[in-house]
Amino acid sequence: MTKTAFIAIVGRPNVGKSTLLNAMLGEKISIVSNKPQTTRNRITGILTKDENQFVFLDTPGIHKPHTKLGDYMVKAADSAISSSSVIILITEVNRAPTEVELSVIEAIKKSALPSILVLNKIDIADPTTVAKAIETYAKLHDFDSIIPVSAENNDGTDIVLDECAKFMNESAWFFPDDIATDQPERQIVAEVIREKLLRLLDDEVPHGTAVTIESFEDTEDIIRVRAEIFCEKESHKGIIIGKNGATLKKIGTYARQDLEKFFGVKVYLNLWVKVKEKWRDSTFNLNNFGYNPKDF
Repeated sequence: MTKTAFIAIVGRPNVGKSTLLNAMLGEKISIVSNKPQTTRNRITGILTKDENQFVFLDTPGIHKPHTKLGDYMVKAADSAISSSSVIILITEVNRAPTEVELSVIEAIKKSALPSILVLNKIDIADPTTVAKAIETYAKLHDFDSIIPVSAENNDGTDIVLDECAKFMNESAWFFPDDIATDQPERQIVAEVIREKLLRLLDDEVPHGTAVTIESFEDTEDIIRVRAEIFCEKESHKGIIIGKNGATLKKIGTYARQDLEKFFGVKVYLNLWVKVKEKWRDSTFNLNNFGYNPKDF
């Protein structure tokens, strides 16, 4: 008998949600960065193991929005919680609960859904800190499991999977057993490019960028992609391109390496940079860039 569970991974920005998802899947399908608010859409990761199909919803970090894009990200997280059968709340083991954790815990209580608390980053915490965090959160809610992990080192992520498996429901699988995500190929390419922007650029610049795929040509031997990177200021455009195009070249090289590993064929990337002022506060531009609030 096949079984399925829809599992939302929620928490503050930059606590390791995407890293945890990638570790459990054994494949990188959600972008990772040391900057907050990396994930903008609800990303579906799929793991089929024996008779079980885990459908993970990696959500944008829950935060107080300051732009229409921020509103979209919070709605994406809320939607994932409401459409799941299990909730994973992930937080850093060495930080006290904030308003975000407390609000998620209240949502869990109201939903009465099974819940797993993942205390991440134990590789940089001592045993006393871990024990204190477990005690603190256990007083806030009767979680079904509290699991200390290091998502970056893939330490403890197998235990998270085992705990999720306890809440499987008998059901036909919703996805083929040989796929790891329901993201379209174009979206995967755009997200990988955006990850490199986040990693290579400093401060405000990467958060004001969006990536669109203008053409995607998939042949037997090579994938040819033309992508446009949008930023909000002319000065940001110069930073993204870099002196003599050096920064843009690095972005393209690193993105191509990841994409060739993912697709298993050669990838040719043609990158262009354009300015679209204040696009994060424009409903028209958000829709054009694939962030449609009506999805929720």
